[in-house]
Amino acid sequence: MIEAFLWALSMGLVGAIVFAAIGLVSGTDETAVVAPLTLLVVLLGVPPAGVFSFFLAAVVAKHITHAIPTTLLGIPGDTMTVPLLGDAQQLRELGVPHIALRKAISGGVIAAFISVPLAVLFAWILSPVADEIGELAPWIFAGAAILIALTSKGRWAAVGALFPFVLLIVGINQFVTTQLGHSLSISFFLGIATGPLVADLFLALSPTGRKALHRDGPTEFALAPDVRTWSGRMPNPLKVLDRKQTAYTSGAAVISSATFVFSPVAMTVLMGEVVGARIKNGYHKLTTKMAVRNGTTESTYIAETMIPLIALGLPLSPMAAGPAAPLFNAPPVYTVDTGTGQTHNLHDLLATWEFLVFGLLAVTIACLIAYPFAMTNAHRAASWVLKNVSHEAIIGAFAGLILVICLYEGGLLAVLVTLTVGLIGGLMNRMFGVHSGVQFMGYYAAVLTVPAIIALG
Repeated sequence: MIEAFLWALSMGLVGAIVFAAIGLVSGTDETAVVAPLTLLVVLLGVPPAGVFSFFLAAVVAKHITHAIPTTLLGIPGDTMTVPLLGDAQQLRELGVPHIALRKAISGGVIAAFISVPLAVLFAWILSPVADEIGELAPWIFAGAAILIALTSKGRWAAVGALFPFVLLIVGINQFVTTQLGHSLSISFFLGIATGPLVADLFLALSPTGRKALHRDGPTEFALAPDVRTWSGRMPNPLKVLDRKQTAYTSGAAVISSATFVFSPVAMTVLMGEVVGARIKNGYHKLTTKMAVRNGTTESTYIAETMIPLIALGLPLSPMAAGPAAPLFNAPPVYTVDTGTGQTHNLHDLLATWEFLVFGLLAVTIACLIAYPFAMTNAHRAASWVLKNVSHEAIIGAFAGLILVICLYEGGLLAVLVTLTVGLIGGLMNRMFGVHSGVQFMGYYAAVLTVPAIIALG
């Protein structure tokens, strides 16, 4: 137990520090950065407690610091901050971007601590029917894929695009199995995760596509100074938010934790609109929505990871099928048997109480590191990133990491699989709103549902 605790503590620190820094860089999509590094941690042989703590601390820390470029610069820190942009822009026009930042990240801290025990509770409620759900997994994946597609930006286009995408995965997987003697999974996963990046790289190579990426000149930003409005080293989020904002954020965390099968982005938008409709004062409405929406990003990510992981071991949520996928399926370390639905992953290797203890530990570490940093150094951090961090260097580093992992799994053929799936998936994302969560569910439908349908015949 002591060894597991030390692994959880050390890897939580690593995840929090690394992703608190990555969150400062705008446009670093969670799936494209959290998933590959989590996969690397798994493949390096880190024990289950360390893997889980690393992942949870990473997403919590990133969802604190991702609010810095969103509120201060007006550019999305990642996919989950897009619903915050409108309210953040209005608060910038009022001259209070620092208030928008503090409300947003304080809501995230409160929601994170609420969602961990709630996720364990909801998972415990589902556990008695876990075996029945496992037997129905092929059909549940198909239904979940359609449901998640309907709640995405693409809606019916996403539903329609699922069918050719599933057939594409089936065909490539069959070809790879014939050539290598075994199937691939990590390479498909990385292709879906980095799809938008791969699509943009191909667009940059095309004279026509390059025009869409062209910018007339550098963007100018005006940053508010860092102002300390509290005493002591650690700010208290319960004092940053007023009582109504705390209550609304807590309520949204409870609801979004329970509805773990829906899109995190959709829940973020919905919770903000539901709460905003109940507040008449314009300023209070904007600041409350910032807290509620960023809180929902934390609660959905935590609950959508922990509930299916604890109760089922199957990635039956957009989050579990996206950034958290390595916690479920990272061969040869963690596996989901596509024939039987049997699992060997964190679901089997950690007890329920360990998820609760290590989950709260990871959240605490992430908040202790990222929250005071964002509250006191947002201006300096945003300014430093804009002046010194090269997006090209970030992209190059992740491209190198992906190349190494693909070569490890299946050589050059695996690299080609990742590029193929990434290009097609990225174009589907960019043009039709078929986000990576939908595509991941399509992948699982291809390896689970299609064989089940064939077996019926």
